Amino acid sequence: MDYLVNVRDFIVENFLFGDGDRFADDTSFLDSGIIDSTGILELIEYLERTYAITIRDHEIIPENLDSVINIDRFLKRRLSGPQEEGVPVSENLQARQS
Repeated sequence: MDYLVNVRDFIVENFLFGDGDRFADDTSFLDSGIIDSTGILELIEYLERTYAITIRDHEIIPENLDSVINIDRFLKRRLSGPQEEGVPVSENLQARQS
């Protein structure tokens, strides 16, 4: 699944107020001033709620969350691998939707 569109739409609507021309998918949110430290918390809440995952403290690093491309890669890894209880996140999400 390609998460780029969903994440990009969230960033544009919540941080750029509809002005999506300001950044490319590899633009650093922090370096460009698009998102500050409080915004990262809002982004994490969105990702956890939308994709039924828990982002652990050690995962809150720029390599995972500082651009649309980094988030896309992070989500692909997390959603294809096992969750803490050994259940793939995709199965956990399906169970919640039932």
